[in-house]
Amino acid sequence: MPARDPRIDAYIDRAQPFAQPILTHVRGLVHETCPDVEETIKWGMPTFVHAGGLLCGMAAFKQHASFGFWKHGLVMGEDGERNGMGSFGRLVSIEDLPPKRTLMALIRKAVRLNEHGVRTAAAPRRARPPLAVPADLQQALRAVPAAARTFEAFSPSHRREYAEWVLEAKRAETRQRRIAQAVAWMTEGKPRNWKYVKG
Repeated sequence: MPARDPRIDAYIDRAQPFAQPILTHVRGLVHETCPDVEETIKWGMPTFVHAGGLLCGMAAFKQHASFGFWKHGLVMGEDGERNGMGSFGRLVSIEDLPPKRTLMALIRKAVRLNEHGVRTAAAPRRARPPLAVPADLQQALRAVPAAARTFEAFSPSHRREYAEWVLEAKRAETRQRRIAQAVAWMTEGKPRNWKYVKG
């Protein structure tokens, strides 16, 4: 049986008393179902790895615990919507988990997915809606054709950086200073964060 990660022992020891039996139970079932599973800590939480991929993880909070599969949708099926955190929602006792046989069957399913190299589909990236350029920034750009040409040549993300910088100003004076600075930088062909661009 692979050695257990002492960091997870310490994590369970630090958890609230109600969460300790939940975490211990889940950990035991994962090891019983997949004897060669590896333990680690990822994102500050106990995580189980198998066949080169993340299998599942658990966490403890002040008032609840959670346990979930990395490939949640594939393991739980189309009807397995996430209910809060993890794959089983907020856990306050072992009874909030499925029966041992059911949970072990789900763990076995997750194990097989990893062993067959099945990957989860990447979530489609949602395009950000175009950001309207503030009228006062547009007016300032029209007054300086070189700055206007630079702004039009920028990628949408660079135009957004300038527009958001102007819109984030709380005071009118700050906004006007930012517009003047933006026009000066764009006259020189500089993006908003030019100081951080490696040249």
